Amino acid sequence: MLVLGLGVSGRSAANFCAARGARVLAADERPREQIEALSELSSDVEVRTGRGFPDPAEFDLVVPSPGVPTQRYRARAREVAADIELAQQALEVPIIAVTGTNGKSTTVLLIEAMLRAAGLRARAAGNIGTPALSLVGEPLDAAVFEVSSFQLEAAPLFRPRIAVILNITPDHLDRHGDFDAYAAAKARILANQQPGDAAVLNFDSAPVRALGADASSDVVPFAARGPFERGAWLDSNAVCLRVDTKPAVRVPLDGMQLPGAHNLENVTAALAAVACLGVDPLAAAQALDSFRGLPHRCQLVARRDGVAWVNDSKATNPEAAMRALGSFSEPLIWIAGGRDKDLDFRELAELAARRVRAAVLLGEAARHIEDALASRIEVHAATSIEAAVATAGRLARRGDVVLLAPGCASQDQFRDFEERGERFRAAVEAREEEVRA
Repeated sequence: MLVLGLGVSGRSAANFCAARGARVLAADERPREQIEALSELSSDVEVRTGRGFPDPAEFDLVVPSPGVPTQRYRARAREVAADIELAQQALEVPIIAVTGTNGKSTTVLLIEAMLRAAGLRARAAGNIGTPALSLVGEPLDAAVFEVSSFQLEAAPLFRPRIAVILNITPDHLDRHGDFDAYAAAKARILANQQPGDAAVLNFDSAPVRALGADASSDVVPFAARGPFERGAWLDSNAVCLRVDTKPAVRVPLDGMQLPGAHNLENVTAALAAVACLGVDPLAAAQALDSFRGLPHRCQLVARRDGVAWVNDSKATNPEAAMRALGSFSEPLIWIAGGRDKDLDFRELAELAARRVRAAVLLGEAARHIEDALASRIEVHAATSIEAAVATAGRLARRGDVVLLAPGCASQDQFRDFEERGERFRAAVEAREEEVRA
């Protein structure tokens, strides 16, 4: 078999298959010195680096890493399986799989925390950073996978017991070509489900709601408003749930620590998913008292002289940036920009024009965002995240929030959104030290 790409999931897949007797060639076009943790590979794995991929037709199975486009292998491969598909076939516990343009990681970790609060042994894995195959052999009652469009298009047989689709808005069009192809990749999470499986779908998202008409599984809608004969909805400061023939259960959200309307959506989806697994939602909701969200997702970095500095580096597309902007009522100094993925910034610019006092733009997409803003707010340019923090610091007044919500991917200047967020945090902390000195 052939493993394409030696990132975290590629190394995991190579070791997993070699341990089960497969003859494995793991290939990566990067030079060996640019690839992390090669020492983690089993001695039974043959490694080829620094040159083009082998012909997929020469192998019985191709396991592509998510970053490898399908056109690199699809036409020639005899059989393709992403690591999430291999994991689903090997695990003997139900899988809850979550996809969507925004909110995946938060919702996956919410579901994991809720299952644990209800007494189940649960682990989160997949696109969240922990390889799905690392869960095989663990003592578990349930697995929770974050799955991306890249993974789903390489997993033709993947069948989760419960599939959650949070939203579908334009993203990764540089990879998929257009929105329809991107949405079709997301819809693959439902392709192999059968009656008795559950599809937890956001009915406030028109593209997601439309997928319910063709689903073979049991559709469980969630939305801001209800009621549903079967589904989940918000009612004042509570989630109402009805996933079977019993009366609706009302789950108060008084202890919820997560800010923002988008997190109400994530919590509603998470509660619906665990309820579909037969878990008591009131027991699951105890997790909300201590769950505080993810690093790089609306994370308060510092507060000084009446100014809050917030890191939402994980806002890697316009929709995610809009959610971040909408989470604050205070005046905003907005740091945005990054890799340009050919996305439309007009709707984001409309919201920014109403919510943002000044914008500091950097990266490939800076001019694209500035054009969309059309001179409606004050705009400053920065060549680095450190320069952006310095400019934002000069612009900020007492009562403002300085918000890093790029609306773009990070790979024009950073390894990933995490490095971008850490550089932002470090720049803010360095500025704080200078002020104190």
